[in-house]
Amino acid sequence: MDRLLRIAFEKLIRVGNLQVSTAGGSTFTFGDGTGRPVAIRFTTRAAEGRVLIDPELRFGEAYMDGGVVVEQGSIVDFLDLTVKNLNRIQPNAWSRLLRRLRSLSRRVFQGNTLWRERRTSVHHYNIDYRIHRLFLDSDLQYSCAYFENSDASLDDAQLAKKRHIATKLLLRPGLKVLDIGSGWGGLGLDLAQNSKVSVVGINLSDEQVRIAQQRAAAEGLSCEFRIQDYRKVAEKFDRIVSVGMFEHVGKRYYDAFFRKCYDLLVDDGIMLLHTIGRWNGPSDTNAWVWRHIFPGGYTPALSEIAPAIERSGLITSDIEVLRIHYAETLRAWRSNFLAKRKEVIRLFEKDPILKTRFGGADRFIRMWEYYLAGFEASFRSYGLAVFQIQLIKNIDAVPLTRGYMYENKDERTLRRRSNDERVR
Repeated sequence: MDRLLRIAFEKLIRVGNLQVSTAGGSTFTFGDGTGRPVAIRFTTRAAEGRVLIDPELRFGEAYMDGGVVVEQGSIVDFLDLTVKNLNRIQPNAWSRLLRRLRSLSRRVFQGNTLWRERRTSVHHYNIDYRIHRLFLDSDLQYSCAYFENSDASLDDAQLAKKRHIATKLLLRPGLKVLDIGSGWGGLGLDLAQNSKVSVVGINLSDEQVRIAQQRAAAEGLSCEFRIQDYRKVAEKFDRIVSVGMFEHVGKRYYDAFFRKCYDLLVDDGIMLLHTIGRWNGPSDTNAWVWRHIFPGGYTPALSEIAPAIERSGLITSDIEVLRIHYAETLRAWRSNFLAKRKEVIRLFEKDPILKTRFGGADRFIRMWEYYLAGFEASFRSYGLAVFQIQLIKNIDAVPLTRGYMYENKDERTLRRRSNDERVR
């Protein structure tokens, strides 16, 4: 087993400084010795065997279950080192076979039907929102923030994201806005309060909708939040916005999604799609992420989105690629989460359902840390970015140049507002 591990890590780690200790007591060093030293140790032979057979899925599970521990550096350092090296090598024949089998299984058995999309939404977003409050900003924005400068706080960057989206929607009082995938309601409430529009937010997580409805009632804003699939909406809207939801639509339903948005949008309407994407071409969702974090999730390349937009009749009027913004968002989330480790443990002690579902607080903390650290590394070094795509039906629906997105005086005024003015 030790020999097989040594061969596997020798093929993977060419750059950096990684020390691996096996459950049998052997220690190996890999890389060219540059960068921050990282050391991991396998605690069981079973974990070693599973990782050798299917590293994409099983390494994360081994970390969750204590089969792998980090003895020098952090799991962030290990994943950053690994991802940088993955960019330098081609997957071997066994890895390619596993990926093909997974891809086939997902296409045949796991399309995002109405029932399945509801179930997968509940899997992730119905986790006790008190856990999300521990690491998100004060407005519970669970999507990429917009860092206008390196000194921006997470709250400032999330407020800037909302204002950036608002300017791209060219809002004015009285318009009717559809928010597809409305989360805990923060974006819709912000648009209603600051742009004087009415908002309908739809979502498949009953936990998120319940919180959003409570917030809307407390603030007395013109916002309606529903448990509803986008395919079941029938009204017309002046504006449509969707932030962090398209990743759950599924490739098979891209045409249906954009055609439905075309039907829901008035002729002079504007839509803004904000989604995680890949700048290096199509690729299937990581096996560990699919099983433990976002079952049914898929991160598209622009080459997969654009044809569906074209077939729908919508016009792509603007595309902005946010590159490192999500890495910085995830870094802030991870820092907040780990700083609140004791609060997570207390929540698990008070709620036996959480303990039963995740196998205890320590296992959940390791899972969540691995999730946040893995995505941060991927946004820095493994081809992930965020696409903001502005769509219209009428070629004259938006100004000729992009200046309005950055020169709007109202936007600068609103960015100075503090989220603390609103009830959380």
